[in-house]
Amino acid sequence: MGFNETPSANRVHIGFFGKRNSGKSSLVNAVTGQDLAVVSDVKGTTTDPVYKAMELLPLGPVVIIDTAGIDDEGELGELRVKKSRQVLNKTDIAVLVIDGSSGMTREDEELLELIKKKNIPYVIAYNKADLSAMEQPEDERAICVSAKTGHNIHELKEKIAALAARDESQRRIVGDLIKPSDFVVLVVPIDSAAPKGRLILPQQQTIRDVLDAGATAIVVKETEYRETLESLGKKTRLVITDSQAFKKVSAETPEDIPLTSFSILFARYKGNLGIAVNGARALETLRDGDVILISEGCTHHRQCDDIGTVKLPRWIRQYTGKQLEFKFTSGTEFPEDLSGYKLIVHCGGCMLNEREMKYRYQCAVDQKVPIVNYGILIAYINGILDRCIAMFPSL
Repeated sequence: MGFNETPSANRVHIGFFGKRNSGKSSLVNAVTGQDLAVVSDVKGTTTDPVYKAMELLPLGPVVIIDTAGIDDEGELGELRVKKSRQVLNKTDIAVLVIDGSSGMTREDEELLELIKKKNIPYVIAYNKADLSAMEQPEDERAICVSAKTGHNIHELKEKIAALAARDESQRRIVGDLIKPSDFVVLVVPIDSAAPKGRLILPQQQTIRDVLDAGATAIVVKETEYRETLESLGKKTRLVITDSQAFKKVSAETPEDIPLTSFSILFARYKGNLGIAVNGARALETLRDGDVILISEGCTHHRQCDDIGTVKLPRWIRQYTGKQLEFKFTSGTEFPEDLSGYKLIVHCGGCMLNEREMKYRYQCAVDQKVPIVNYGILIAYINGILDRCIAMFPSL
């Protein structure tokens, strides 16, 4: 997969934060070598966060985020500041941009404390070094730069790259569960909700991870699954299914062949599997009148039998026998106050990066609201969750 094809969720998200006129947008342009952000001497030129997926050497594929000033004023300004702070929830590396000619202010210190509280790796960039006589800070996470002259821009990029280093060997979707030459069958329903002419992102990524492990990926629709399994001539190491085909695929899969789903694998990949498995059991505690939040990480055209807004509410009502109320959110929309919900059912989050998914799950944990993803809930409702997580003994 080339840099241009790397999904946004798999890119390092680098957020630039700071006060108005600290030179955030100028620094974004200097670091990227492109005019990504509008630059002006007028305070508050950047309003909504600006996102740009690109290749940034020496890091590779990244998403650059330019945010509004944290000292914006007025009613609209407060909304912009709120959006800027929300960007922290999806930021893998924060660059705190400070006007070097005036130094760190109270607003800068408060934002830095928030960055630390969220455990976000960060760099402090004292900008406008061409106008300031400021000496290089002793803090190894700080650097004097000039977006105007290019002073220390390369060094800033090196600092960012160092923070981005992580152990990719631990970030496998399925590769650590299989061996070279294994057969892995992936069951992919093609219905009215499936995208025309392509597979959805989790399916693409899983196939790629199977191939990277030296195994063989066999992709079939649920209607051809049984016949395919019987004709392989070699025992299948693992079956991975779309959650909506769980019941049929489970019934047709011999007990000695491990079975799981894309949603379960991605919950593990994003570090939320244990929380989600526990969240599924909250179905047993629901009562009449309880409110359930169903949240999707992306926005798309709703089908007449949409999984999030139609199928899941129907299945949950049928399973519980309760009169329940459902609320829905999508995209970047996710409530800060979850106290009114008895359960959160979230999509697999394939369009959200790991940090944002962990943030959403942690919000639920902190507020003691059970949270589960679509696939794990469907497996639980069909009575096959234990089978589908059997390969993860720690659960």
